[in-house]
Amino acid sequence: MTAKTENAILVFTRAPDPGRVKTRLIPLLGPQGAAALHRQLTEHALAVAREADIGPVELWCTPSTSDSFLQGCRERFQVDLHVQCEGDLGMRMLDAFDHALGRSRHVLLIGSDCPRRDAAGLRAAARALQDGHDAVFAPAEDGGYTLVGLRFVVPALFEAMTWSTDIVMEETRERLRDLGWRWHELPMQWDVDRPEDYHRLMSEGGITPTSPGATS
Repeated sequence: MTAKTENAILVFTRAPDPGRVKTRLIPLLGPQGAAALHRQLTEHALAVAREADIGPVELWCTPSTSDSFLQGCRERFQVDLHVQCEGDLGMRMLDAFDHALGRSRHVLLIGSDCPRRDAAGLRAAARALQDGHDAVFAPAEDGGYTLVGLRFVVPALFEAMTWSTDIVMEETRERLRDLGWRWHELPMQWDVDRPEDYHRLMSEGGITPTSPGATS
């Protein structure tokens, strides 16, 4: 049996099909522009994950891994590709954690929409799990979260959640308290989903260029 790695980082993303990604930004950027931004954000997430250098990085894709951009990410960033299962976001995260925790002791899962995520934050999340916390989260300004890290996974964290609402993080806290878990929260972050988020990103200088980093 292959020994477990200490940490792993999972990046959730979609194939950048114009008209199917960043749909709330299409009125501002058009289908092609929204898809181009999605590609940039995905590349940024992967580069930061590789820069953190805490363990293997996996790219979890929907609806498949066949898209040429995703295949290019596999080569450029030296990551394994996996297909997200069917179901809502909670079911897809539950499935990804279930598989990844069979390979790693601590697993971080991030989306591809957070432009100010950095390697130091990912290392801090991993340290929280290594220090004995059961879970770690990065709350989002919109009421959700941009990162979740676990030492073990239970369906109660993800089933029947009111996703894409401003109460996701608070509802998650209630579930953590019910479980009796000890968790750590990182500083609040923000995603690029709406026109005002895009304008904020542009006013702050866009997406900071990063390199893939060395293979861990």
